[in-house]
Amino acid sequence: MFFRPEAKATLWRWREVLAGIALAILALWWLAQARGVLGYIAPVMLVGAGALIMVGLQRGRFRGAGGGLGTVQVDEGEVTYFGPLSGGSVSMREVQRLTLDGAQSPAHWRLDQPHQPPLMIPVDADGADELFDAFAALPGLKTERMLAQLRSRPDASVLIWERSAPTLTHMEPRGRA
Repeated sequence: MFFRPEAKATLWRWREVLAGIALAILALWWLAQARGVLGYIAPVMLVGAGALIMVGLQRGRFRGAGGGLGTVQVDEGEVTYFGPLSGGSVSMREVQRLTLDGAQSPAHWRLDQPHQPPLMIPVDADGADELFDAFAALPGLKTERMLAQLRSRPDASVLIWERSAPTLTHMEPRGRA
């Protein structure tokens, strides 16, 4: 079976959604049969299929067309960008700010880390879809807001996430009674 490259790319972009739909159809078919163990497994599969579809929709919206300059690698919380003119690496634990810079063409993700130059990654770089999970792990990141900003293609820099300052509790020593 042969597919046009554009159709193949579209199917690959939405692969989790398609797998979730197939799993949901199988679960519904098993539920309709409702005999023995399959009757107990089917509802669990249906819930799993729903979760897979929801995550797949977010990932599919995040994934770009690809084909841009450079390559992104994400390995155990370390994001590395190899570009033709620039590159670098940041630890996601150390990232203080995530910005979508729409003033550049194409738009770039900007990852700021203390005492380091910012890492700029084109949104269409090869492997940039791996950034979804790395960004989703940032505490308090609003995934839907990030996806909305990415879809709106801003023409300026937009702050997506910023690490909140640690709260220090200062305890006064108590006097003796």
